[in-house]
Amino acid sequence: MSRDTARFALDPDFSVGRVDPRLFGSFVEHLGRCVYTGIFEPGHPAADADGLRVDVLELVRELGVTAVRYPGGNFVSGHRWEDGVGPAEDRPRRLDPAWRSTETNRFGLAEFAAFLKKLGPHAEPMMALNLGTRGVTEAVELLEYANHPAGTALSERRIAHGSEDPFGVRLWCLGNEMDGPWQTGHKTAAEYGRLAAETARAMRQIDPGLELVACGSSHRTMPTFAAWEATVLAETYELVDHVSLHAYYEETDGDRDSFLASAVDMESFIEQVVVTCDHVGARLKSEKRITLSFDEWNVWYQRRPNPHPVEDWQEAPRLLEDVYTVTDAVVVGSLLIALLRHADRVAVACLAQLVNVIAPIMTEPGGPAWRQTTFFPFAQASRHGRGTVLDVRVDAPTYATRRYGDVPLLHATAVRNEDGGVTVFAVNRAQDRELLLKVALRGLELTRIVEHSVLADPDPEACNTAADPGRVVPRLVDGGALGDGVLEVVLEPLSWNVIRLA
Repeated sequence: MSRDTARFALDPDFSVGRVDPRLFGSFVEHLGRCVYTGIFEPGHPAADADGLRVDVLELVRELGVTAVRYPGGNFVSGHRWEDGVGPAEDRPRRLDPAWRSTETNRFGLAEFAAFLKKLGPHAEPMMALNLGTRGVTEAVELLEYANHPAGTALSERRIAHGSEDPFGVRLWCLGNEMDGPWQTGHKTAAEYGRLAAETARAMRQIDPGLELVACGSSHRTMPTFAAWEATVLAETYELVDHVSLHAYYEETDGDRDSFLASAVDMESFIEQVVVTCDHVGARLKSEKRITLSFDEWNVWYQRRPNPHPVEDWQEAPRLLEDVYTVTDAVVVGSLLIALLRHADRVAVACLAQLVNVIAPIMTEPGGPAWRQTTFFPFAQASRHGRGTVLDVRVDAPTYATRRYGDVPLLHATAVRNEDGGVTVFAVNRAQDRELLLKVALRGLELTRIVEHSVLADPDPEACNTAADPGRVVPRLVDGGALGDGVLEVVLEPLSWNVIRLA
């Protein structure tokens, strides 16, 4: 097998920034089976007293999810938050126009809070507000219900509903994809910017310490991209903390070379939004720096027909249940690398979504739960990608892509962990040949390779299923060398690699 060589150097004096743990967030939307028969299934053999699937909880903990965005997504722009509180048997059934489903509201705010509590102290709620069909009044009422301790009509209503302690939501999305014509209550940038600013002012009158996310462009190819951000931030710059980005990638027309280079687009998207934010800040003569919330990202095969029969207004239909391959996992790993490489400006990121819907975890109603191939890069990055991202400038052979031109075969980053060790995350985009990686270690007292984990397979279409949930898993490999300040490892074709040094 032919082999190329790629190189980069690591030096603790040259870093990007510290990783915000919320970079490893996820997303739970009332869409398909993400909630119902996903995280919540009363009567399931593995359900606890609250109806939460314990098998799914265990997998989510293993995944290492931090911030969890809820309840949407497109769903939120037609949602009444009051429908999801109080006794479950009294909650109304509603039509969800976003996904043409029927919403029972059996799972709501208190159930979501219970879910997060059972995940552990590192799981933080990220609440999305309906600024499509609702506005300032409903936003501040939800804030009071969720966060005020006691003594007001709405806080006492929460207590009467069985939640004595406030939910403590600190991170709030001011709407969802309001630039998109598909969005219920779609608005122009000027309309949305004004509404977002007024909502932010009202919420900060109640709690100045909240973190607020303004809607950015739904994706980089939107005709209003950058102009939307500039207009919205002109109204909201001093009132919000983050601006959102959303991006999904898929292989189209058999163009796997471009698909494997999807992170090129993600990195350009990040950098262009950063430039736009900083330009607005300069115009306003502000000392503030807006950071980014990449609160929807994943591989999503939007062009594939749904293999499951679905009728309008079903409850929890099988929607967006993509089955992920080794190739998809490598791309997800590369997208994680892209986020880490911009840790100085990306403060929050949410893999969309968590269970069943374009998700790393799959379930069957009444049956098992299992890990998709994409589960593993996320779990490994969340576990080993904490600390300070080092500046990585790759010198690698390139390959030609239809969409992005010439792209390096190697995509990589490195994180210096709190114990002084370093974790290298690396993707070999070459489909047919190994890549020899040489890393010069300068000013780092690293003497041994703790482990080299690789996710790869002779079959790039290999996937995990209910019948064969362990078909694809990372495996440890030997053969790397660390001496005289140089690391040398071989990266298999089409592979995601985690190399831990101590």
